[in-house]
Amino acid sequence: MAPPLLLLQNVSLTLGGKPLLEAADLSVSAGERLCLVGRNGSGKSTLLKIAAGLLEHDGGARFMQPDANVRYLPQEPDLTGYPTALAYVEAGLGPADDPHRALILLNELGLQGGEDPAKLSGGEARRAALARVLAPEPDILLLDEPTNHLDLPAIEWLEAELRGLRSALVIISHDRRFLQNLSRKTVWLDRGRTRTLDRGFAEFEAWRDRELEEEERQQHKMDRKIVAEEHWLRYGVTARRKRNQKRLAGLHTMRADRRARSFGPGAVKLVASEGKVSGKLVIEADAVSKSYGDRVIVTDFSTRILRGDRLGIIGANGAGKTTLISLLTGALPPDEGKVKLGASLEMATLDQGRASLHPETILKDALTGGGSDFVEINGERKHVIGYMKDFLFAPEQARTPIGRLSGGERGRLMLARALARPSNLLVLDEPTNDLDLETLDLLQEMLCDYNGTLLIVSHDRDFLDRVTTSVLMAEGGGRWVEYAGGYSDMVAQRGAGVSAAPILTAGPGKSKAAQPEKPMPEQAKPAPKAAKARLSFHEKHALDTLPRRIKDLSELKAKLQRALDDPEFYARDPTKFSALSQAFAKAESELAAAEDDWLALELRREEIEG
Repeated sequence: MAPPLLLLQNVSLTLGGKPLLEAADLSVSAGERLCLVGRNGSGKSTLLKIAAGLLEHDGGARFMQPDANVRYLPQEPDLTGYPTALAYVEAGLGPADDPHRALILLNELGLQGGEDPAKLSGGEARRAALARVLAPEPDILLLDEPTNHLDLPAIEWLEAELRGLRSALVIISHDRRFLQNLSRKTVWLDRGRTRTLDRGFAEFEAWRDRELEEEERQQHKMDRKIVAEEHWLRYGVTARRKRNQKRLAGLHTMRADRRARSFGPGAVKLVASEGKVSGKLVIEADAVSKSYGDRVIVTDFSTRILRGDRLGIIGANGAGKTTLISLLTGALPPDEGKVKLGASLEMATLDQGRASLHPETILKDALTGGGSDFVEINGERKHVIGYMKDFLFAPEQARTPIGRLSGGERGRLMLARALARPSNLLVLDEPTNDLDLETLDLLQEMLCDYNGTLLIVSHDRDFLDRVTTSVLMAEGGGRWVEYAGGYSDMVAQRGAGVSAAPILTAGPGKSKAAQPEKPMPEQAKPAPKAAKARLSFHEKHALDTLPRRIKDLSELKAKLQRALDDPEFYARDPTKFSALSQAFAKAESELAAAEDDWLALELRREEIEG
């Protein structure tokens, strides 16, 4: 077996008096493809910086082969001090690297090279940073959230580019599909320690759950042993004898070990504050058009959105997704056509730019609106500190200015604000930005259980597949087409994913405006495919949960039956006997209904998959 190019062993680091890394390991061999996963704040970016040699660790060892070439992509690239984007990329090249590759990569990422770095958007700066680390074709690529601020065409281009490289990859990302498509090994950073799975991210979550279940069993055994030892300590007549001091020391060791193995931060608790039921028709758009000068955003667009629909809106950056949302919600008037909003609508919005967060506003006031210590959720008042804890904020952060929060914390804050408002229409513009995988899981579950209507703009393909029932796709030239199902269903029906107009240039400084895609001639257009049948998210959720419910109802029924089988039960307590008889009849009825529902869904699933 070839020696690793990069090796971290037993690395530890303390920041601000709090241990962040305690026994972290990382081994990267030539051509290896691994992802580094863990909760926000677990130290993933810190570990990657240590691997890149940009941060000193307190303990442990770091080894790298002397001739190995490493490139590191930070979450927030710094382009200051460079006259152009091309100069920034070329500064990352080595003496033996091809200088032409820098411009080629910039062109493929939609930049021309002559751009002023100070005027680049977040997405454009990310593209320039990607070109800088990809151009040398290094031995090891360390990528920290490479898909942040990228649209779907750029994400799919990056996937293809990384798949064709011979470089070893270490990737941190919240994009499940990206990790599934690229990783072959998974390193899980949890409570300062790393655990390794020699398989890709697709199998990580099932493995993680098994690991946590085993850990919970071990903790339960330890808890029982601690209780027994504490009983001995309090009541054992020989407790103070010298020969039993070893046993006492063992108890202290077990307690310390139990504290060290505690789960740390709890799970985010996502509950949407739902308003009253809206009318059946939520939004109706009729022949809507919108342009800015010569640029057509929407042309002759019509749709009907009904209560309970979950509509995803996708397209390349600049396609007009946010503008379309504004048109549909009545925030922006159309140039032509009309938009009709349904009755009794209560809308809550999560905006992409987090623009409503003033950096000087403190966290408590951002959640309550100021002047109060309570948040109202589904008609119940909840103290703001308790609500903060639901979103993993510590009580001492109540007076922290928003400008001092991390990206992940700002994302959780925006979710907390949006979900606190009573609503039957949720409008989410890039809700997955800066959220860790566990929070994404809970957000998806909450949205699937949400009784209102959803409008979602997202570049996260897995998120769209899990949440949406249909997607609106920007086809270019102001045309928007609706496809049944999620992103994968759209690709199957359309025959292609999201594409962007190419931006190519002969050299830096020569600008060429992006042109909208030309529509295919009528005779060249492929015949539309029939919409792919699929289970709804409620049906999928029911298929997952019904077996457990059937088991619980069967156990309840058996328990009640045993109680009712007592021949003296009625004579002892006729009132309780009557209550248990009614409970038995109800459990029996619910069990039969659950079994019928599960059988119908299973037959439907087999029919679709068959």
